[in-house]
Amino acid sequence: MIEKQLTVLNALGLHARAAARVVSLAMTFESTVELIREGNTVDAKSVLGVMTLGSTQNSTVTVRVDGPDEAEAIRSIEALFAHRFGEDQ
Repeated sequence: MIEKQLTVLNALGLHARAAARVVSLAMTFESTVELIREGNTVDAKSVLGVMTLGSTQNSTVTVRVDGPDEAEAIRSIEALFAHRFGEDQ
């Protein structure tokens, strides 16, 4: 299991489009992927779950990945956060 704290950098936070990108990426991995914020843990393969975290710009989210491809998954998710979910904001 790997855990890493990531910061939401884009201005709109984890809104619908960004959440969909996280879910789409998480679903490509066999590992379980969870996001944790302020004591709430959600399945990163669920758009509704990711959106319920209410992650705004500059909020911190812990990503927990567990499974056979966890190292690749955490690197990919970290890159997605670092690149602001593919948005120019």
